[in-house]
Amino acid sequence: MKKLLYSQRMAPYLFIAPFVITLLAFWAVPLVRSVVMSTQQVLYGDATFIGATNYERLWNDRVFWQALFNSVRYMVLTLVLLIPIPMILAAIINSRIGSARIKALFKASMFVPALTSVVVAGIIFRLMFSETESGLINQVVTFFGLDPVRWLREDVPGLVALLALAMWRYTGVNIMYFLAGMQSIPTEYYEAASLDGAGRVQQFFRITIPNLKPTIIYVMTISIYGGLAMFLESFMLYAGNNSPNNQGLTVVGYLYRKGVEENDLGFASAVGVVLLVVVMTINITNLTLSGTFRKEANR
Repeated sequence: MKKLLYSQRMAPYLFIAPFVITLLAFWAVPLVRSVVMSTQQVLYGDATFIGATNYERLWNDRVFWQALFNSVRYMVLTLVLLIPIPMILAAIINSRIGSARIKALFKASMFVPALTSVVVAGIIFRLMFSETESGLINQVVTFFGLDPVRWLREDVPGLVALLALAMWRYTGVNIMYFLAGMQSIPTEYYEAASLDGAGRVQQFFRITIPNLKPTIIYVMTISIYGGLAMFLESFMLYAGNNSPNNQGLTVVGYLYRKGVEENDLGFASAVGVVLLVVVMTINITNLTLSGTFRKEANR
């Protein structure tokens, strides 16, 4: 045993063993089990093989397609908002403009929402976007002479509330990602560009963005997964999994409804498998088009 522990050949395997065991126990095994269950009808522990019946039900289920549309729409809009806005804010923080103390305070304040519980944040935003006139957002709306909005009773206003929660919670995190990427860019690039007469805007588009490509790809990849797998934010904002006309229902919320609320575990497993395929397809396509795999192959 002592020779085994001190063996140079075995040392790498011993170091990665905890990760491999955790990966197998909490990801690979449940994934395989979910694929198997998606072909079964599971009733009180009794599983019966039914083939592709669950997938046929899923294909013909209008509520599932609405949930998928809601998730994809939310994911696309979070990409539109949570990539350019944090990138611009990170560029401002990284620049020499302004006080260093104010920038440090701004960074700290922007990162605090990420440390806040989603449950607490969801309850607060539910109160803020209350449809009554006493709600904070409706008070702002009426201050400008507009009528109160039924934020969580209509589709588009409800989406605005969800996006506001996402912006509040994840803007600071993405700022940290982009700021770390910007600080790894050599300052000589900017000095040479300044000598050539390039302004700050030109430097941002010609130097910062091209050198931030790996960071942008990473943020986009995790944002695609986070957008499609969003559940708790909607669940807390609508105080449950039953929003008006299913406007806040996501794919994970639909999985929760079928698997937990209705105890249809086989059908819920099929929903999870389809979600995994959708996420992997979008992310692999994104990584392929961005040239990530090609760069790895060239190395």
